[in-house]
Amino acid sequence: MVFNTGAALLDAIVLAVVSKEPEGTYGYKITQEVRQALEVSESTLYPVLRRLQKDGCLETYDREYAGRNRRYYQITEVGSIQLSLYKAEWKVYSGKISALFHEEGKNGQTEGGEQS
Repeated sequence: MVFNTGAALLDAIVLAVVSKEPEGTYGYKITQEVRQALEVSESTLYPVLRRLQKDGCLETYDREYAGRNRRYYQITEVGSIQLSLYKAEWKVYSGKISALFHEEGKNGQTEGGEQS
């Protein structure tokens, strides 16, 4: 993706991914799902998970898997509220951007009258 990703957008995407799994999901799987929308490395994602946990949006528990402990992340009530706020903000934000893109297409000119 050519657009820069702000922290709030990444937080929103992570919360959306984790919210899809009521019993929680683990870091690697979260990374794979986030990568469907954004190119992000695990080294970028784990600090986001820790921050969301510190902010009370996520909680963790460990479960044994293939002889090792695997950390699972679950969305909290605070996280669900935050995700709802992000969704509402995204709807407004993306609507404004879409309107600008559609406005540019009218008559092959931008709103300022310049040829595109």
